[in-house]
Amino acid sequence: AYAHSMKYTFATLFPDLISFYFKESILCRALKNGLISIECKNPRDYSTNRHHKTDAPLCGGGAGQLMNIEPLDNLLNSINKNDVHIVFLQPSGKKFTQNDAKNLSLKKHIVFVCGRYEGIDERVIEKWADEIFSIGDFILTGGELAALCLCDSITRNLPNVLGNHESLSEESFNNVLLEAPSFTKPLLYDNMSVPSVLTSGNHSKIKFFKKELSLLKTKYYRPDLYIDYKFKK
Repeated sequence: AYAHSMKYTFATLFPDLISFYFKESILCRALKNGLISIECKNPRDYSTNRHHKTDAPLCGGGAGQLMNIEPLDNLLNSINKNDVHIVFLQPSGKKFTQNDAKNLSLKKHIVFVCGRYEGIDERVIEKWADEIFSIGDFILTGGELAALCLCDSITRNLPNVLGNHESLSEESFNNVLLEAPSFTKPLLYDNMSVPSVLTSGNHSKIKFFKKELSLLKTKYYRPDLYIDYKFKK
């Protein structure tokens, strides 16, 4: 498959939290091979306040500070708008899924806007957001970890990033179901053995066995996904 280069821009007050993640493993290789490129833009650099403040009290009162409108608006205005897709990480956003990762992998330039403090002035979100995502029903200190989760998941779906791209088809959530349990040698360890069918060499039986294990695992761990699978059949 043709491998296009994906550009990621992170709008973050803490660029060092982002850069470390690209120093090892698959994303590091993707960066070195030119399959992805990354840049971090700090809202402080776009503040006209002489102290480069990026936060302000909430209108109407409330605990904590909010990322104010001007620095983020200036930052997003500075980005070339050709083929750019702007994603905000918010607890109120749609829950991110594998299908979202696949769809976003078709983009050319994704901007992740990482919130801090008590959140972001809503007007910035209304003006700029192409999509808003959440990684779960819990609160983080900032949006950087969530942005990295999305970035990692999206990048895995880019052509030539994984050593064996076919492995994507076997991973959890690609076909609604969870991935079947996996095993390696030794075949017997602490009285626990690898299922004999997996070493039989009969590929049709192995495929059927893995599908059954996938169904059982999904039914046990994620009955919601299992119901969706049965409903769609």
